[in-house]
Amino acid sequence: MKKILVSLLIGTSLVSQSCISDNEDLVAVAPVDGASVNVSVGGATQPNQVWFDLSENKRVLTKRTDWDLAFYSGTAFKVVLNSSIMMGATKIPNATNIDAVTSASVVALQAQVQVANFNPANEIYIDDVKGNFPSGYTAIGEVKAVEADNGIYLVNMGKDVYQGTVAIGAVTYSGDSRGWMKVQITRTSDGYKVKYAEIDATAHKEITVTKNASYNYNFVSLKNNKEVFIQPERKKWDLCFSVFTNTIPGAGSYAYADFVNNNNVGGVAAYEVKVTAPTTGVDAYNKFKASDIDQSQFVIDDHRIIGSNWRGTASGAEVYGDRFYVIKDSDGYYFKLRFTRLTKATTDSEGQAGERGFPSFEYKPL
Repeated sequence: MKKILVSLLIGTSLVSQSCISDNEDLVAVAPVDGASVNVSVGGATQPNQVWFDLSENKRVLTKRTDWDLAFYSGTAFKVVLNSSIMMGATKIPNATNIDAVTSASVVALQAQVQVANFNPANEIYIDDVKGNFPSGYTAIGEVKAVEADNGIYLVNMGKDVYQGTVAIGAVTYSGDSRGWMKVQITRTSDGYKVKYAEIDATAHKEITVTKNASYNYNFVSLKNNKEVFIQPERKKWDLCFSVFTNTIPGAGSYAYADFVNNNNVGGVAAYEVKVTAPTTGVDAYNKFKASDIDQSQFVIDDHRIIGSNWRGTASGAEVYGDRFYVIKDSDGYYFKLRFTRLTKATTDSEGQAGERGFPSFEYKPL
């Protein structure tokens, strides 16, 4: 009897090994079957940021005006502006006392630190659009260890959410100016200290930020004088649906609605698959399987792989049907994803049929 059991075990082992060796593209299977997803960025004024986790089919929704600065939680000391509201910043030359800075002393700089106005010279006032903030360029320079080495910055606080009426199929995401602030950031033993004030204030406020390694960033609202929760934990989101300030080669910065960033700082990579006729995008997407994944195509140093590439507006709001996306999340799970709508399908309490700011997509694990 023992000999029979041993033979069975050996046979089972050989069969298992044979099956494994035949599959050269083993990938971790995500704990989700995929889904069809409707995302509410809030309609034509796009007030929301939606942080979506593919492996758990979960989302977190925040308002894009809820935060102003993001403080990196890794080893570097980097500070990121809120691109979704078109913020900009520059160091004020020769400023050493934050309380002495006034609008009169920076009036020339205020004329320069403008965002999304198609001026290539103004790209220095926004952060690296690829999203490589821990190592890439940021308008507020890396926070130095020596306190006196950290300058005072003039910060354009960007634009509020537009409050008026928007025609069906159009977007208006830029409202009134949020004003100007002066900001100085230094290090603490475990994070940052922020001095800040309205541009003509004669006394400043202070807030301390302690790094939390579970998150990419800690977020602060200067307007509301507090630290705020925005992003989920660094491995708990893959895609962000939001307004985004990008650049156009040779034409400077420009704000895009219906933009999708992937969490590259958290380890998410992606690439786009374009399909040529006579094959349709839907057919290619449906047939795409794990063995079709091309590891060499994954982009890890740019969070704009989806960006605005999935939709067009020149001939009316439309989803491009000739492409889909392959995504690898921070846990090594692979997904295929294609967009199905750019506008709202039906009228309900959230919005009207045909209204922008309600993208839809479907995705499946590979």
